[in-house]
Amino acid sequence: MPRLDIARPHSRVLRYDATTGKARVEEFGLRTEHLGGSGLAAALYEASGLASAPADAEEQPVIFAVGPLTGLFPLMSKSVCGFRSPYNGQWTESHAGGRLALSLRFAGYDALVVTGRAPELSCLVVGGHEIRTIPVPFLRGADVFRTGKYMRGLGHGVSGHRSTIRIGSAGENGVGYACINVDSFRHFGRLGSGTALGRKNLKGIQVIGDGSATLPQKGTYAALLKDIHVDVTTTSAMRKYHDLGTPENLEPLNKLRALPWRNLQKTSDPGIGGLTGLRIAEDLLLRQSACAGCPVGCIHIALLREQFGEEHDYLYKQVPYDYEPLFSLGTMLDLKDPAQVLGLMDETERTGLDCMSSGVALAWAAEASEKGIVGEGETIVPLRFGEWTGFRTALRHIAARSNEFYDILGQGAMAAAGKYGGGDFACVLGQEMAGYATGEVFFAGQALGFRHSHLDNGGYSFDQSAKEKDVDAAVKYLVDDEHGRVMLTCMVACLFARKVYTQERVQECLSSLGLEDMAQALPGASEAMRNLRYRLKADTGFDPREARIPKRYTELVTWKGEIDQSYMEAIQAGYCREILRMAGRDGEMK
Repeated sequence: MPRLDIARPHSRVLRYDATTGKARVEEFGLRTEHLGGSGLAAALYEASGLASAPADAEEQPVIFAVGPLTGLFPLMSKSVCGFRSPYNGQWTESHAGGRLALSLRFAGYDALVVTGRAPELSCLVVGGHEIRTIPVPFLRGADVFRTGKYMRGLGHGVSGHRSTIRIGSAGENGVGYACINVDSFRHFGRLGSGTALGRKNLKGIQVIGDGSATLPQKGTYAALLKDIHVDVTTTSAMRKYHDLGTPENLEPLNKLRALPWRNLQKTSDPGIGGLTGLRIAEDLLLRQSACAGCPVGCIHIALLREQFGEEHDYLYKQVPYDYEPLFSLGTMLDLKDPAQVLGLMDETERTGLDCMSSGVALAWAAEASEKGIVGEGETIVPLRFGEWTGFRTALRHIAARSNEFYDILGQGAMAAAGKYGGGDFACVLGQEMAGYATGEVFFAGQALGFRHSHLDNGGYSFDQSAKEKDVDAAVKYLVDDEHGRVMLTCMVACLFARKVYTQERVQECLSSLGLEDMAQALPGASEAMRNLRYRLKADTGFDPREARIPKRYTELVTWKGEIDQSYMEAIQAGYCREILRMAGRDGEMK
């Protein structure tokens, strides 16, 4: 049984060549420099990625990485997937929970690097004792659930943590925002990880954590572990995520006039009714679940009953739900019936589509249809706000790339607007927007941030708390907040726990494991890794000076009033300068 040395100086990396089926293990770098997670993935790409080659080149790596605290403290339960995005061609990463992080850790690896392309559609099985490739041509076109059922049988009889990640038809077909499903209820969601894996001709990967680690028997570890466990289970720090979860945000954001509705044509609707966290929990919540290594249980799973066939024939489905899919496949499409929204979520799950980009892209298509820019000759089915059945069929067309329209829409709303028009109302901030119409700082922050994600920085929080329009303060907040988040994604922590895991607390955790050198290096190393990520993003095509915020964002009215375009543009310019500095492109500033 492989035993992991917690205090090792180097990262243990498994490299797998899908073309040849060969694998090798190597010691990589110094953990005091790249830390783990986001930093390790970036350092691995810097060392062996192909910045000058196309994003779809076979030798471009897909990297899965964990951090030095994975499995050793509560909520250190996420993993990072680093890859060249099929959506924009740039170096990026996505984060997911589930069981993958602990499975990698107990398989004995800090990272798995996949290159090449399998000769036929295959599944990869990775453990501490064996690595094997299994041809699965019969799974071509199979949905995520059928694939998962087959793959779970691959590790039958093997003990230890086991994780099953896989793609649906969207990833096989090269949709720009296809995702990787992780253990049924979590995802590497944004910017096309599913297509990045599909380009390797891999339907899925099973990681078997069949090893062990020796915990510190002396010192502060046990007491610190207990203290943190108490913080996350008995105080208010994490209660929101356990009780109603992130859907709790729907009602207050609607009251604030900060919830996107109808492709962001409005920011509030008095008829939100049953589409609130409380109502969904009361009417549809079946159970809660948690990622391995997390005692909080923020995964909320609804029971969806759908009629089929004869009058009394029903299918019962378990559908995980969070705030983001309720916004993107709900309010953004002007849908208020939670069962209908859950039905759309189920479709994105099956086909392996990112729910956020899918919903926002369909919202653009519905408004384009409304304005006569596209018709049923393109959309095949009518796409109308408030009518869910057309959207459900359209999701299948996106995954299948059924015609030219859906082929282009599958590359993003702005790509479709470039072909058909309607760029002014394409709700894209680097990628399809997240669900916070809070104002200028959030819009600039998502448009320019590393992952174009609401989790890059807390711009939405600054919008809600700032009393004055201070450009310098806003830019400083974006930069400083992002640094703190990168520190946690190098560990790799769930960002819900960012109030628990301050820099000082993370340093205590590292020291308790005998990683005093890493604890001391943490502030500087996390800053260096943040800068490396931006440098790689710039090397692969990103220029923050070219970022555009569509007109729709200047037309909004929130609880603060109309959007101040000059203020937003000033924040964008200031943040752009900081990104160029972090990327080492100071000489390109104008």
